[in-house]
Amino acid sequence: MKNEKTHTKFSGTRKQTEQICANVSPEDTVLQPEIFISPPKWHLAHTTWFFEYFVLNEFLPNYKPFHSEYFLLFNSYYEGAGEKIKREKRGFHSRPTYSEILAYRNHITKEICRGLEHNIFPEEAVRRIELGIQHEQQHQELLICDLKYILSLNVEDISLFNLGELDPGVSSEDFHIKEGVYEIGYKGDEFCFDNETPRHKTYIPNVVVENKLVTNGEYMIFIQEGGYKNHQFWHDEGWQWVKESGAKRPLYWEKNHSFFYTLNGKEIFPIDAPVTHINFYEATAFANWAGKRLPTEAEWEIAAQKINYGLRWEWTNSAYLPYPGYKPWKGILGEYNGKFMVNQMVLRGHSIATPMGHERPTYRNFFHPELRWQFTGIRLAYDL
Repeated sequence: MKNEKTHTKFSGTRKQTEQICANVSPEDTVLQPEIFISPPKWHLAHTTWFFEYFVLNEFLPNYKPFHSEYFLLFNSYYEGAGEKIKREKRGFHSRPTYSEILAYRNHITKEICRGLEHNIFPEEAVRRIELGIQHEQQHQELLICDLKYILSLNVEDISLFNLGELDPGVSSEDFHIKEGVYEIGYKGDEFCFDNETPRHKTYIPNVVVENKLVTNGEYMIFIQEGGYKNHQFWHDEGWQWVKESGAKRPLYWEKNHSFFYTLNGKEIFPIDAPVTHINFYEATAFANWAGKRLPTEAEWEIAAQKINYGLRWEWTNSAYLPYPGYKPWKGILGEYNGKFMVNQMVLRGHSIATPMGHERPTYRNFFHPELRWQFTGIRLAYDL
């Protein structure tokens, strides 16, 4: 079969998404407690919509949509794809039901598999299927983080699965980057997102990037020494966030720092584990308190050849902007990354929630600086 590799990866990805939800109840999948959270059943439907809208609807002659309202309900942010439900209202819809969405997934999965098995799709359709696989893997990570937030709001201590959130980081020698001009950006023949290109040269000063991520224990000292009470450590926006949110510790920490909420339920506070669920403001404040700074994304990418990473997404001190010569994908899919290149910060690496095979050192994740529900952490750097 010509597209056997794509078929295998597509089928495996679809099953993996459903496995994440294997032990949740239908009631768990409806909730949207915050605007940055999407209902789990919406993730299941939206990743299905992606394949239906961008592949089946365009490349199968006389294709009839699965349901007349689904193109409206499960579009996310694609203006070129027509009307959509506002993000903050995704949780307003009790229908379609969880079982109906699973039926939708099953139908679209079978249609894509049939097309791949019989080589029905043209090359462009297969390329979009590969993009859809990467897109669904992104949503697998979002789904895990959204489920953790949703389940943490329950009075009952709920255990979904063990993600390894308590695992300590590995430390070795820090990496000294000597002053010079370096190349960053994707280079190769495998998949990458358009925002990872083009590869280009950039200047880096003498800098040391630490190998070890900041731990819970180290962050606790920052708190005990008044980290959340001293405005001098914070950006002005960050200090306003502290005052308005009342934040005193990272997300999911118990007040007495004895327990930490995980997807495996409440666990004894892991002192040696890398701190997580902190936003850019918190990461920068800690770095200032420690007398160091966050690395830029260029410094991080060069250091990635030597440092240990992969437990947490790591905040960098780089705004999410296009690389020199950047060109978004053509058509509606050009909305995937480029239009978000404002008011967001870059994170590098990957986390314990990132699907295997979805990581690479040139990957540019990005979030608004106040968000902290993802598995985000801190790596420090200092100038020589």
